[in-house]
Amino acid sequence: MIGRLAGRIILLSGWRRALAAFLAGALATLALPPYDFFAVCLVSFPVLVWLIDGAVDTADGGWLRRALPAAVVGWWFGFGYFVAGLWWIGNALLVDAQNFAWALPLAILGLPAFLAFFYALGVLIARLLWSDGLGRIFALAFGFGIAEWLRSFVMTGFPWNAIGYAAMPVPLLMQSDAVIGLYAMNALAVLVFASPALLADKRHRRMGLALALLLVAAHVGFGFYRLHTAPSTADEAAGGLRVRIVQPSIAQSAKWDNAARRAIFDKHIALTEAPPRPGEPKPSVIIWPETSIPYILTDTPEALSRIGEALSDGQMLLAGAVREETGAGGTGPLYYNSIVAINDRGEIIDAVDKVHLVPFGEYLPLEKWLRGLGLQEVAEMPGGFTMGASRRSLRVNDDLAFLPLICYEAIFPSELAYTGPKAAAILNVTNDAWYGNTPGPYQHFRQAQLRAVEQGLPLIRAANNGLSGIVDPFGRITDGLALNAVGDIDASLPSGVDPFWGTPPGPPQTWAILILLLAISGGFEVLSRWRFD
Repeated sequence: MIGRLAGRIILLSGWRRALAAFLAGALATLALPPYDFFAVCLVSFPVLVWLIDGAVDTADGGWLRRALPAAVVGWWFGFGYFVAGLWWIGNALLVDAQNFAWALPLAILGLPAFLAFFYALGVLIARLLWSDGLGRIFALAFGFGIAEWLRSFVMTGFPWNAIGYAAMPVPLLMQSDAVIGLYAMNALAVLVFASPALLADKRHRRMGLALALLLVAAHVGFGFYRLHTAPSTADEAAGGLRVRIVQPSIAQSAKWDNAARRAIFDKHIALTEAPPRPGEPKPSVIIWPETSIPYILTDTPEALSRIGEALSDGQMLLAGAVREETGAGGTGPLYYNSIVAINDRGEIIDAVDKVHLVPFGEYLPLEKWLRGLGLQEVAEMPGGFTMGASRRSLRVNDDLAFLPLICYEAIFPSELAYTGPKAAAILNVTNDAWYGNTPGPYQHFRQAQLRAVEQGLPLIRAANNGLSGIVDPFGRITDGLALNAVGDIDASLPSGVDPFWGTPPGPPQTWAILILLLAISGGFEVLSRWRFD
C-alpha cells in the first residue's frame, strides 16, 4: 500500500506536484505551537522525499539542470510551510491599516516566498547527493541543516519556526537541545521525519527505520534521564529571588494613542503596587514588557518619580522603554528600544539597548532609497530605531545581572554571547499584541523557552498581552499567564545550571552533525554511482 502511494506521488508532475509539495509543507506547521502535533511531519517529509524522487530532468544538461526540478519542489514545500506558519505577521499591518494594509500581500505571501528559497536550496543540495534508499534521507537532512543554518543569519536572519522546534514540543523532548543545539537538531529532526519514506523501499527500510528509532529512543531517553535527575521545580525555586511579571494586555492601537498614555502608565503602576498574595513576600524585582513606559523618561521626570513612589524599599523595576539620545556631532535624536533598570528612588541605574532590530518593523534597510519611495517602518518612531552597540548583561544590583533579550532577539541561539557580569537569568521582554490571538505569540514563547535549555539559565518572560511566564533551565514552565490575560505573576526564580558542555552548544556541535550527515550521504551517493557504472 505504501509502495503504491509512493509510486503515485513520484509520478506527479506539473501543477499537481507543486500542489502536493505546498500542502505537505503547510501540513507540517501543525507540528508547531500552539498545536504541537509533531506526528504530521512523519507524513509531510516522506511526501517531500517521494516528490524529489520524481523531480528529474531527463534532458541532457549539467548538474544544475538535473537538480533544478527538485529545487522547485523544495520551494513549493517551503512556501506552504511559511505561508501556513507565518500568515499571522500580516496582523501587525492591520494595526495601522490606513498606512500599511497595502503591504499585506508582501507579509502573507512575499516573505514566505523569499524564505522558501532557503528550502529550495536545501533540496537542491540534497538532490546533488541523492541516491537510492537510505542515502537520500541523509542527504535531505544535510540539505535542510544547511538551509536552516543559512536562514539564521542571511540578510540579518529569520530562523523563526526552524524545523527542529517540531521535535521539541515538551520539556521531555527539549533536553537534547542542551547537547547539540537548534541547528544540529534541525538536521536530525528531518532525518527522523523523512525516515517513513523508507517503508516503500524493501532494501533499506529495516536499517533506516532502526536508525530513526534509535535516534528517537536516545532523544526520549536522554530527556527522561535529565529531568529525572533534575531538581523539582519546587526545590529549584526554594529561597530564590522573588520576581513579579506584569502583563497589562494593552491593545496595540491604544499604545499609539497619545490620549491613552496616562491610562496605560497608571495600569502598569497599579499592577506594580498590588500587594502580594497572602503569605507571600514582596517581590524584589518587577518586570514590565517591551516599550511599556509610554514616555521618553529623560523628557518626563515626573514618570520616574511616580515609579519611585510605586516601588517599596529595595525593589527594582526592569521595564521596556524607548531611550533617546543625541546623535554624534549634535545630530539626532536617536531612539533605542531598551530595557531600563529603575530603583526605588526613581533613578535609572542601568539601561541596555536592542541589538538585533526587526527589518521593516523597527528600521528600514536601504533607508535612503526606500524612504525616497515613500516607505516607512511599521513602528511609529521618527527615523526608526537605532541598533544597540553590543549585547551586555543588565545590572540589577551589585550581585545580580540578567541577560536581556528584547522581543525576537530570543529566536537567535547563536547571538546570545554577551559581556559584563555573569547573568543569573534570561530576561525576555516583548510586545506580541501586534499579532492578536494567533499562533504567533505561542511560537515566540516556545523559541524563548528553548533558549533557557541551551543556556542553562532560567527565563523571565514579560509580554504585553502574553505569553508571560517563568521557565526553568530544563524548559519547564513554573508559572505563567495566558494570552490576553491581565494580571501579574509573583514567583521565585529557579537557579541556573551549567551548560552541558560548559558553554551553550554552538558551531562545533552543529558542524559535527552536518559533516557526519554529509559523509554518510556522500558515501551512499558514491556507492550508488559505482554500482551503476
